[in-house]
Amino acid sequence: MVERWYRNGAIYSVDVGLFQDTNGDGVGDFNGMTSRLDYLSRLGVTTIWLNPIHPSPRRDGGYDVTDHYGVHPRFGSFGDFCTFLSGAGERGMRVLLDFVVNHTSDQHPWFQAARADRSSPLRDWYLWSDTEPADRFEGPVFPGIENEIWTYDEAAGAWYRHRFYSFEPDLNTENPEVRTEIRKIAETWLRVGVAGFRVDAAPFLIESKRPGSTLKPSKRDFSLYRELCESVSWRRGDAALLAEANVSNEDVLEYFGHADGAASRFHMIFAFRLNQAIMLALARQDARPVIRTVRELPDLPRHGQWATFLRNHDEVDLGRLTPDERQEVFAAFGPDPDMQLYNRGIRRRLAPMLRGDRRRIEMAYSLQFTMPGTPVIRYGDEIGMGENLELPEREAIRTPMQWDDTPNAGFSRADPCDLPVPVISDGPYGYRQVNVTDQRRDPHSLLVWFERILHTLRECEEIGSGQHVMLDAGPPHVLVHRASTETGALLFLHNLGDVPCRVDVGEQHRDQPGRPLSLAADGEYDEKVDLTALDLSGYGYRWIRLRRDP
Repeated sequence: MVERWYRNGAIYSVDVGLFQDTNGDGVGDFNGMTSRLDYLSRLGVTTIWLNPIHPSPRRDGGYDVTDHYGVHPRFGSFGDFCTFLSGAGERGMRVLLDFVVNHTSDQHPWFQAARADRSSPLRDWYLWSDTEPADRFEGPVFPGIENEIWTYDEAAGAWYRHRFYSFEPDLNTENPEVRTEIRKIAETWLRVGVAGFRVDAAPFLIESKRPGSTLKPSKRDFSLYRELCESVSWRRGDAALLAEANVSNEDVLEYFGHADGAASRFHMIFAFRLNQAIMLALARQDARPVIRTVRELPDLPRHGQWATFLRNHDEVDLGRLTPDERQEVFAAFGPDPDMQLYNRGIRRRLAPMLRGDRRRIEMAYSLQFTMPGTPVIRYGDEIGMGENLELPEREAIRTPMQWDDTPNAGFSRADPCDLPVPVISDGPYGYRQVNVTDQRRDPHSLLVWFERILHTLRECEEIGSGQHVMLDAGPPHVLVHRASTETGALLFLHNLGDVPCRVDVGEQHRDQPGRPLSLAADGEYDEKVDLTALDLSGYGYRWIRLRRDP
């Protein structure tokens, strides 16, 4: 039987170049990642998701790939990567790679050959038009930065398509040769030992890309993902595919496929709609957006799983909220226009968004960790890192990890002027105030809290594998829900407001056998758990085990 390991545990998202530098060149490397594996293991991480590691001009954080089969020299050698992979496995951690095949860098040898010669076999690996396409200005992914999706190339004598940056031409995924290459890339890395992939820009990868196609919505061709999943499963039976797909509830099941056996397309999908509901709920201090959204989530196939998150490596995408709702979140967490991005998001870390309030930070992550799915956390969130708004676009939240209060935050021995990205040095989120070493020494630190809650999470398989039911709890600022399987049940309470309250859920658990036990909470509560009188402090939370069969 294939193990569905992705259902339980925690995924840690990290940029190798920003985590730990060991050779003093100012860039993090795989030797640095290997040196920090014990830290990640102690934290409670079960899966490490690496942002792009391939050769690249790095104009888009590595998502502008020039060689899908290699490791960027700035991160070390291929052997260094294999050593890291082996070390992670020895500690019981799996590794996911970013799978970036919607587009390449314009410096990729494929594109260079395609633009240089109309008769090149690689010409049809990209999208071209001899005349200016009617949809030239329709649907850029980064509005305000890019204003078109077709750019004229003098060398090619034609227009090429790019939904993202102009230096990232789209691959023609309708070409059978391109689809074969995509499967070959995946199979190669699975042979090395990675456990799966986070598929970048999943909806764009399978949309119709012909000139004029963005002017009229067309049905996506999901056969590409069926082929990819079949290929991946044959190569490694327990491999997982995680889709970055900010799509409607109606479209979600298409990404999983409708099979209840082996996955026909994806095993996991990011819960974008839930993330936006949580942000709105936190801004309003009102649990109802989360309650409503969870109740509306579609029932997933048996193999399917949500990936939950609060912050990731991009902006907080609020695009599926109404304009008024979006403005509410902007007002609460990104009121300065410089904190906003692409007319839809916020380019900040969670800790400063919540003004450093430990109560709210812990409650927010507790809420995420108890939602249906597997939680994903961004490196540095476990210590409450901040952002650098002087950096452009999404780079504001892509700063070096803060390990201690020595120069460069213990990230690198290089001269600070030689760091490609500066460490955060000033203000309340500077490395002298926020770092791993200081928090390791403090038993009441955010880091120690994360370690404790993540290890508790791993004891609660009902969260990742069970059925979640939202309960009626009374006050609109309180969210109460239950997660249960055939062998156990858990009760979770979260107070999104700063006013203490008391909740009665006894009637809804009248026939519950056994004695409820407290697993985690924001503070000291009565040792005897009385379901008819559950107290919650302001921004408080409680995890209660209702039952567990042996």
